Amino acid sequence: MSSEDLLPDPPDVVGFRNVLRAKWQAKPQSQRWATVAILEALLAILLFFVDSSLGYAVVIIAALFWLKRLAPLHRLIVEGALIVLPLAISQNWSLVAMFAVAFPLFWLDHDLRGKILPFVALLAAVGYPFYQPHLFTIPVFGVWPDVFTGVVMVVFVMMACGLNIVVGYAGLLDLGYVAFYATGAYTAAWFASEQFPGKNLHFGAIGIPHDLPGIHVSLWLLLLAAGLVTAASGVVIGLPTLRLRGDYLAIVTLGFGEILPQVARNGDSLFGNNITNGPNGITPLDSPGFGNGLSSLTGGFLPSNYLTCCKAHFLGHGIGSQDVFFWTALVLLVITVFCSLRMRESRLGRAWIAIREDETAAAAMGIPLMRTKTWAYASGAFFGGIAGAYYASFKSATFPGDFFFNISVFILCMVILGGMGNIWGVMVGAAFLSYLDREGLANTGSWINTHVHVASWHPNIDVPLYSSGIYGVIIVLVMLFRPEGLIPSRRRAAEMHEGVHDQPLYDVAHTGEGAA
Repeated sequence: MSSEDLLPDPPDVVGFRNVLRAKWQAKPQSQRWATVAILEALLAILLFFVDSSLGYAVVIIAALFWLKRLAPLHRLIVEGALIVLPLAISQNWSLVAMFAVAFPLFWLDHDLRGKILPFVALLAAVGYPFYQPHLFTIPVFGVWPDVFTGVVMVVFVMMACGLNIVVGYAGLLDLGYVAFYATGAYTAAWFASEQFPGKNLHFGAIGIPHDLPGIHVSLWLLLLAAGLVTAASGVVIGLPTLRLRGDYLAIVTLGFGEILPQVARNGDSLFGNNITNGPNGITPLDSPGFGNGLSSLTGGFLPSNYLTCCKAHFLGHGIGSQDVFFWTALVLLVITVFCSLRMRESRLGRAWIAIREDETAAAAMGIPLMRTKTWAYASGAFFGGIAGAYYASFKSATFPGDFFFNISVFILCMVILGGMGNIWGVMVGAAFLSYLDREGLANTGSWINTHVHVASWHPNIDVPLYSSGIYGVIIVLVMLFRPEGLIPSRRRAAEMHEGVHDQPLYDVAHTGEGAA
């Protein structure tokens, strides 16, 4: 047994992970750096024999990890090497451009970088359809997601931001968020389809005959209507749970999340009326657009009809309807993020955080618990409803099978993975998991089946079949090694790192010493 094993645990540290972290940080810095560098080199060499791109990827990621620890001159040299390395390996101009944009940003002051980085990310997202076909291939994950997948990712990011208000800000565990998603989707479907053929109401709809039966309202009005209807349903769902905490709250919200999908599935004969068309769903939905008048007035910048628009070419890219759906989703996401940030800094947002930290203390300080929690449910549901309505319009259909319980868990995992309470972390977690669900796992399975083999044995694994288990492993690893999430808020990170444990009062401790 070594002398290190006999050392006592560092004082005032609780939890297995925190104890290991404290022991690791107690070692000399040179020893820690040498250990990490050796492990990174060994991993790069090992993976190089599996796939050379994996070895290069480890080298690049390790170099990026060490950048902030280097002296300025050495850092410039490493950054120059990282820009030259992709050209030397595979003439990869897209990776070079990415480094050329990213490196100057990280030389900026921390506060200035925090202000500029969101705008750079937004600009990169807006231009994504133009440069996506020219991006480098990611080892294991394959090509970058296409624009169709990008729309799905943005919609799930919106829903994760909405759930973050309920779970991350107010600390209310909601396992039925899919109910809000379903409410928004069906609100759009009822008023933009032929679901009610006995009616003939047209208001702002474009691209359909005036004598087409059903209710046909402009999608832009329906997005707001879906948000308001879903917010009202959030209040209705939230009211019975306002006096509940912890597991009881989770169970009740789970029940509501299971009720609405069953209503959608059996709503083809609800009180003798066909409300949801049952398992067949409602399809097709009217296409969004701005009509010929606004389109002509803006020189075609605003498309008259999303499904039949876009014959323009720009920067060598033919703009299609999926691009327009993607850009519209980005506009909705920007609005969602802006509102989330403003609410977090408002008096209401501070009340949410106070309730999350200690509900009893918040009530003692005069915060109205009922009203504050109700606003959390309504605000989170509002954005979930808008996301559901837009996604239904994008797919031109809505089905009961889209709203299972696992969707609620999936969105909750996005919030946990990114970092509860931090809007930027939640966006990263949601984008990553939604990408895995749409393309990432399938691409990973294809890479494994192609590159991994032992002698003459080749695996034939359908990785997406094990998606739930994979997401579970990811969340377990995050809970063990980074429970605050990938990009946590400062408050949340401080809570996790310091731990929560009882300490004796100052007077009691000193009284005991005196008595001894």
